[in-house]
Amino acid sequence: MAHFAKVVDGKVATVIVADASFFDTFVDTSSGTWLQTSYNTRGGVHYVPDSNTPSEDQSKALRANYAGIGYTYNQTNDVFYAPQPFPSWTISAPTWLWQPPVPYPVDGNNYVWDETTLAWVLAPTSEV
Repeated sequence: MAHFAKVVDGKVATVIVADASFFDTFVDTSSGTWLQTSYNTRGGVHYVPDSNTPSEDQSKALRANYAGIGYTYNQTNDVFYAPQPFPSWTISAPTWLWQPPVPYPVDGNNYVWDETTLAWVLAPTSEV
């Protein structure tokens, strides 16, 4: 089984799981194009299923990222990418992942992005 995304006007409208042969007989009269997407591809890297381990066979990396509903399909580069999380973030090829203007701190704390200050701020902690 594989995953396929229906792209309408450059946006992913739906994603289904089907055998590739399904499209041999499937008749879709609505506008848009069906494209295969890989559940195990993110940031342009194909991973071993259900892991964070890159696969030895990178030929399975497909269209940069798994297509989710609302994602953009860039036909020129044949890639899917997520909606922009914040106006200040920019898309970065070849991963086609959004990058903040300031890198995420690596000090062991949890942070959230503050678009007003264009900075990472400590995430609020919940008291139990």
